[in-house]
Amino acid sequence: MTIANPPPGDPRTGAGAAGAAARVAGRRQWPLPRDADPKAPLLEVEHLTTHFRLASATVHAVDDVSFRLNDGEALGIAGESGCGKTTTALSLVRLLPSNGRIVGGSVKLFGIDLVHKSENALRRYRGREIAIVFQGAMNALNPVRRVRDQVAEPLEERLDVPRREARRRADELLELVGIPRARGAAYPHELSGGMRQRSMIAMALACDPAVIIGDEPTTALDVMVQAQILELFERLRHTLGLSLILITHDLSVIAETCDRVLVMYAGKVAEEGPVDTIFRTPRHPYTAKLLAAFPNIRADRRTLEVIPGQPPDLRNPPPACRFESRCPMARDLCREVAPPETTMPDGVRVACHLWPASSDGITPAWTAPSRPEVVIGADVGGVAATSEGAGASVGAGGTEPVAG
Repeated sequence: MTIANPPPGDPRTGAGAAGAAARVAGRRQWPLPRDADPKAPLLEVEHLTTHFRLASATVHAVDDVSFRLNDGEALGIAGESGCGKTTTALSLVRLLPSNGRIVGGSVKLFGIDLVHKSENALRRYRGREIAIVFQGAMNALNPVRRVRDQVAEPLEERLDVPRREARRRADELLELVGIPRARGAAYPHELSGGMRQRSMIAMALACDPAVIIGDEPTTALDVMVQAQILELFERLRHTLGLSLILITHDLSVIAETCDRVLVMYAGKVAEEGPVDTIFRTPRHPYTAKLLAAFPNIRADRRTLEVIPGQPPDLRNPPPACRFESRCPMARDLCREVAPPETTMPDGVRVACHLWPASSDGITPAWTAPSRPEVVIGADVGGVAATSEGAGASVGAGGTEPVAG
């Protein structure tokens, strides 16, 4: 696919733009939305809160989540099932079930708050500015339409491209993601799992979005195909100037493809920062336990760590720290006061009483009362250390963290 130069009036190509951001902006095919602020971050989420209404209660699925995504950056969102990863991503463009609603916060794309946009106004941003690659390609693709037609549909419907031109561009997109042009005439059931996932990526790329969200796009694929899809994401990110939000259970996927990681627990942000820093020196006990639950090919064979207990019921979440009942470092303070978010000198943001506002980012406020299960804040060279001295190295692989 040929990425055209942006129109002369595109404000993101100003002479004062930083080098990397200017290169990313220069790849943009379409002009920015009319109300965009050229000085604003690409995507800024502040205090996002999303609830689901049930017959007898309200589920606090996402609670006060904030993060930023810059041009050309890849952000990984990790955590146990049910921690709010997918709900956070779907809230960005309000693709929520009928009983879900955003009750607070803002989602600013180019400085434009999408939370208060009408359904009709959101059509300007869904797919065209923020596209989603869903987990189950076979469920997302229409089984009775040819793949080429499905990739061309966003071009016809959203950008008013004539059908012949849309199909030509669809063929280019399929080749861009590694599918021969002739295979565009196939139906989804005639393609392998990896090719179906590539087709979904081609569809997401059709309108040249600024942000692509991958909702566990490699979960159902074997290890070799996973590696190919991740390599494709990485190549497209650098070639087309995409920004990526990758939702996954697999910490190795984040280690391989992402610049920053956001660790979520029970609807809240536990820790956020550069991937290398967090994987080497996890501050939050939950992050350390996740890393300790990951297999290490360089360590002796051992039973993987598990996180005891169960996540809290989000219909009635704990008023203080939501990880307190499962945390080996918990104190009375953790049961009484919600931990504030603190930004460490190395840029890591963590919500834990171990790291008060005055912390140096190296020494936690206290240690475990007995034989520690995790080492918090220690530089362990990419390994989450445990009390036995073994660690959980983060490398290529397809095993999900074990979380009891």
